[in-house]
Amino acid sequence: MTDTDRRALEAQVAADVRAMTAESDQIGRHFASRHDVSANDFRALLYVMVAETAGTPLTAGDLRSRMGMSAAAITYLVERMIASGHFRRESDPADRRKVILRVADHGMDVARGFFTPLAEQTHLALAGLSDADLRAAHRTFAALIDAMHAFRVQLEPTSG
Repeated sequence: MTDTDRRALEAQVAADVRAMTAESDQIGRHFASRHDVSANDFRALLYVMVAETAGTPLTAGDLRSRMGMSAAAITYLVERMIASGHFRRESDPADRRKVILRVADHGMDVARGFFTPLAEQTHLALAGLSDADLRAAHRTFAALIDAMHAFRVQLEPTSG
């Protein structure tokens, strides 16, 4: 494969990521609309779920930083998400002084109810791919996530 072919393939992958991001954004908009939450509420739920799945739960301060909101705005958002049953607070087992955010049972039930059909569509879409293809795709996504994370860190005020 020539360097030009390689760059074209990388450009196709980048275009695919942008298309997937756009589809994901639209799905998130539908979720928010159907469950009477704001777009920021959905983003917060997504951040907390991703962090929890990765084993690195967020504090309200971590969430504020990720969302680029003021302390007062994130406090209001977190309180609203707790009151609606989407979030719960929990003491950090490593440092009891810290409070981490978790997705509450109701929040998981709502997310599961909405996203299970997407999981079924995903299963059908991937059924024809080999395990080796899926492992390669996972490595590709991991590399892309790492690249996006590194770029985001460069964009943050403290890294300049």
